[in-house]
Amino acid sequence: ADAGVTGRPQRIAPQRVTPCQPRTSVADAVPISLDLDPLNRSMDRLLAAMGQLEDAAPLFAATDALPGAGVLLAVPALVASGLLSVARHVYGSLGPAFYGLRTTLVAYVLLVLLRIPRPEMLKEYAPGDLGRVIGLDRMPEVKTLRRKLAQLAAHKRSHDLGRELAQRRINARGRVVGFLYVDGHVRAYHGTRTIAKTYLTRTRTAGPATTDYWINDQKGKPLFVVTAEANAAMTRMLVPILEELRPLFSARRRLTVVFDRAGWSPTLFRQIVAMGIDILTYRKGRCRRVAEKRFVLSRARVDGRRVEYRLHDQTVRFLKGTFRLRQVTRLTETGHQT
Repeated sequence: ADAGVTGRPQRIAPQRVTPCQPRTSVADAVPISLDLDPLNRSMDRLLAAMGQLEDAAPLFAATDALPGAGVLLAVPALVASGLLSVARHVYGSLGPAFYGLRTTLVAYVLLVLLRIPRPEMLKEYAPGDLGRVIGLDRMPEVKTLRRKLAQLAAHKRSHDLGRELAQRRINARGRVVGFLYVDGHVRAYHGTRTIAKTYLTRTRTAGPATTDYWINDQKGKPLFVVTAEANAAMTRMLVPILEELRPLFSARRRLTVVFDRAGWSPTLFRQIVAMGIDILTYRKGRCRRVAEKRFVLSRARVDGRRVEYRLHDQTVRFLKGTFRLRQVTRLTETGHQT
């Protein structure tokens, strides 16, 4: 970006990079451009065609107005997230190309922030304007972005990418990761494969969809996301998710996983507790009503504000009395019990 402002980029001979060789350091991954005009990247395109360039450096030209330029405010957060450095370590390089690994990832992220969820919608926008937003002379075409995504998918290392990002976030956030919130979000499917239909809240209709399970920390910040195979229910997904999570934490760290009624299953609960993980969820189905005189007024301070709840604490048993849990019931002002 500094080179684009001054208009005089450093001239450094590019090096050939072997495709898909992971790097242990990102210091040598800083892209350098030999072009002087940000709107004319002919030299970099020539070097890419000759196999001497793995990714075009971002150069920005001065302009009075550019649609969507405000999305660049997200770049520092994108860098701080570690996505680019972790992806560089996992995938290495996409080989000689003008649109390399970093450019592809940045393009996809910024397109999402610009409310362009699919590459096919790029046909409705000026490629030159979008290209200037990412520091290039034009945005990659639909077929180019699709080809790059297919190239990444062919390595089948998205699992490694998500795990390393999760480990990075866990190491950075420390003790706020004691509680893990798991929730499923249905996402419409627009591909060519035949998958089961489910209810789509946004359109209020049933259609092909997949379910993404998001795992967040105590402050609601995401750790990673898992797409369920064949739209699997939470009761099938919780154990695989927690088996993946447990090794990322210290063996002495006690975790609590929080989820809604979609994960209700006493058999599942016993599996989770056996893994050394506590559970926190809502009671599903009919249960015995607690007499109102047994509730106790409890006062506490939550997020800086004082709260009062009428609570009842008891032990409940499941699976023919072989599995015991603690049940806390709240009595509301209307007489409803949760």
